[in-house]
Amino acid sequence: MSKVGETTLVLDLTALEHNYQYLQSKIKPETRFLGVVKAFAYGSDMVTVAQKLEQLGADYLAVAYVSEGVLLREAGIQLPILVLHPLASNFDDLIANHLEPSIYSRNILNQFLEAAKAQKQTDYPIHIKFNTGLNRLGFSDTDVDFIAEATKRSECIKIVSVFSHLAASEDKNERNFSLNQIKSFENLSKTLMDRLGYAPMRHMLNTSGIINYPEAQFEMVRSGIGIYGYGNQAEIDAQLQPIATLKTIISQIHQINANESVGYNRAFTSNRPIKSATLPIGHADGIGRQYGKGKGFVTINNKKAPILGNVCMDMIMVDVTEIDCKEGDEAIVFGPEKSAEKFASTANTISYEILTAISQRVKREVKNK
Repeated sequence: MSKVGETTLVLDLTALEHNYQYLQSKIKPETRFLGVVKAFAYGSDMVTVAQKLEQLGADYLAVAYVSEGVLLREAGIQLPILVLHPLASNFDDLIANHLEPSIYSRNILNQFLEAAKAQKQTDYPIHIKFNTGLNRLGFSDTDVDFIAEATKRSECIKIVSVFSHLAASEDKNERNFSLNQIKSFENLSKTLMDRLGYAPMRHMLNTSGIINYPEAQFEMVRSGIGIYGYGNQAEIDAQLQPIATLKTIISQIHQINANESVGYNRAFTSNRPIKSATLPIGHADGIGRQYGKGKGFVTINNKKAPILGNVCMDMIMVDVTEIDCKEGDEAIVFGPEKSAEKFASTANTISYEILTAISQRVKREVKNK
């Protein structure tokens, strides 16, 4: 068994390239590709992933907040960057770093117009977000005239894309809802383009949308979870490669007698003699308490080691009674062989949550640069 010195998230850029190429194979040659790198690139490493996507030929990147985009610019990323949830208080930083805002309400549009005018901008690129059923962010159909008139009145801004977001693209039972969203978006974007007198890019598909609704590619598609190796459907997961492996080591092994307890609040009491291993990873690293009490497990020497008792802030204890192992041996939390989706499912959650929860204090190691 190989040794590792500490808890580490290993990022495989060959896997990222594989996922990018797979997704590219599902779209037309002329369709642009936007890679979503928000939330530290879904808990991995935002700069490393952005650099790789830029190298691979992605057309756009997207982040959630202005601060994320600033970090990418400071790292030398040149690709256009869409900020999905900009706040007015950050507009000066956004403009200074040539980031492109998603404009999703009348209030935000008016505030950005003021900021762009104050900064003496001309044709500053903005993206108009329509709400077609997700009911999270976005203009409604009654806002089309307002958007067109406000945009045409000002030389400060230029709409470079119009977009929306599918609510259930991975759920085949919601196909009619998704098709209605697509139709609504087609109508809204056409009406807006007619009012504007020019045709911005349109984009609506996320990873599952790329797979399930290829007819709705428009001029660009967006992928987040897919480039990290997850497709929200078993048949798609089989075609993708998780880029991240979370591994740690055994710090200490204990012999636990019958009727002895393990961890805080004595959440586990053994009814027989067992052997436990303590690992230096806990809820401060992203392994929430919901994975404790036998739900979550790690893999040691290719065998399953369930978590005993409550997850601690910096440690978990696992059952290694039936595993031939020693202190210093490697333990895999998730990776290509046991995916983050499988690990997350033990606590009735999804891969997105466990991936993005991995703390920044966990060492990142990049291979196959």
